[in-house]
Amino acid sequence: MRILALAFSPRFVVLTACVLLTLAFCAAAIGATPHWRTLFLVAVVIFGALSLLGLRDLVQTSHAVLRNYPISAHLRFLLEEMRPEMRQYFFESETDGLPFSRNQRAVVYQRAKMQLDKRPFGTQLDVSAQGYEWLRHSIAPAEIAETPFRVLVGGPGCAQPYAASIFNISAMSFGALSANAIRALNRGAALGGFAHDTGEGGFSPYHREGGGDVIWEIGSGYFGCRTAEGGFDPAGFAATAANNQIKMIEIKLSQGAKPGHGGVLPAAKVTAEIAAIRGVPVGRDCLSPARHRAFSTPLEMMGFIAELRRLSGGKPVGFKLCVGHPWEFLAVCKAMLETGIRPDFIVVDGKEGGTGAAPLEFADHLGMPMRDGLVFVRNALIGAGLRGDIRLGASGKIANAFDMACAMALGADWCNAARGFMFALGCIQSLSCHTDRCPTGVATQDKTRSRALVVEDKTERVRNYHRSMLHALAELTAAAGLEHARNFRPIHFSRRVSASDTKTFAELYPQLQPGELIAGARDGWWREQWDAARSDRFVVAV
Repeated sequence: MRILALAFSPRFVVLTACVLLTLAFCAAAIGATPHWRTLFLVAVVIFGALSLLGLRDLVQTSHAVLRNYPISAHLRFLLEEMRPEMRQYFFESETDGLPFSRNQRAVVYQRAKMQLDKRPFGTQLDVSAQGYEWLRHSIAPAEIAETPFRVLVGGPGCAQPYAASIFNISAMSFGALSANAIRALNRGAALGGFAHDTGEGGFSPYHREGGGDVIWEIGSGYFGCRTAEGGFDPAGFAATAANNQIKMIEIKLSQGAKPGHGGVLPAAKVTAEIAAIRGVPVGRDCLSPARHRAFSTPLEMMGFIAELRRLSGGKPVGFKLCVGHPWEFLAVCKAMLETGIRPDFIVVDGKEGGTGAAPLEFADHLGMPMRDGLVFVRNALIGAGLRGDIRLGASGKIANAFDMACAMALGADWCNAARGFMFALGCIQSLSCHTDRCPTGVATQDKTRSRALVVEDKTERVRNYHRSMLHALAELTAAAGLEHARNFRPIHFSRRVSASDTKTFAELYPQLQPGELIAGARDGWWREQWDAARSDRFVVAV
């Protein structure tokens, strides 16, 4: 009796019902007319299949919930699969979606499509909430600039300085993105007159097709300039760097979403195309180490920068990092002072930056956020007397003109965006980049999916988004009474720090004086970090 009661309990009643219905329809089919027999047999197949599924659930050992709730527990997995879409479409408000809210995504879509991007009835943000930020406007606004803002990148040792747009495409590799996505981004960059960072996956044929300006990123895997043993290949680098499409060289020390984490592209995924682009053998694991082999100390790093500048014919060379240990970056500053070698630019990547895939702990808890990292690097360069020679880029969740203005007030000379341009391509934030099942064909190598991304259409959207961003920034700049976005200063921005108190960015992010670190910083924390830094090692002196 206990077994019979268990069979009709809520846990097993679905399986019991399927078995009984299968038997009932089998019996009914025996004496039925041909018409009804067909219908009964269809029902037998359906309920028989469900019965077999339930029996399998009972004996499988991977999922306890299926063993206790055969058949019915599959509903849990179905709802779990649908949960992100259900939340985004039905339950998420306009302002609370993550990583980007619906409002943040919508303004990119509208600007990329050249649709109305205005908002009715006032802000939806809580202006009295802690963390709310605003730009101080002028009673006497300036004229809106007609010429797109640009910045000249290239220090005294640079023979081919580059006049870069102040808004560019951040590093995203072919491999992480589809071929059609790379095509559309680069063609959009060519039409709009801005730069496209290759990511560490190399300078692919799909970058070359569009003819857009390229920032070639050199990661620890040295893809595109790699020896058979995985080291740096000077001759291979020089041959590629000579391409006129490549305007700047960027050494990737770390990226915000997963700093300090290397990677492996499994042998099965190293196709002939990927192998040719990255300069690795076909069908063998492709390693991207966590650290560089070409240098191991700050002094050696400066030598590597000088060598890349020489091999590239004097093009601007810099590096990208997510700030970690403060003394390590200060050690790099000391190496600059000792050798007299300066990078032409530094890109500060915030830990809020995106990536195709990262371990949870790395994505959530490793690395310094963009604003904090940018302020630190700005102060370090000013305090070491180096800021005048080096341009600063910033990347990390920049999607609208206010994001850009804030970054530029805190020291950035230009900004990069990755996910913003992905939205312009049609990304719907499905959070499936790591599965190779991107529903819009942006972040996938599945050609049946990437065909959905029509290059000609998305090219225009990429250009439109860039143009609209710069126009919106020009309007903000003029409203503040400024002629150029480079004139934004921390004093122009305020943040609510409590219900009754606000502070300017100047108060929140104090600035060192020029040469203060060399002369002796007033702040004890800065003195301690500076004293710990060694130009001959990254590791802190004990």
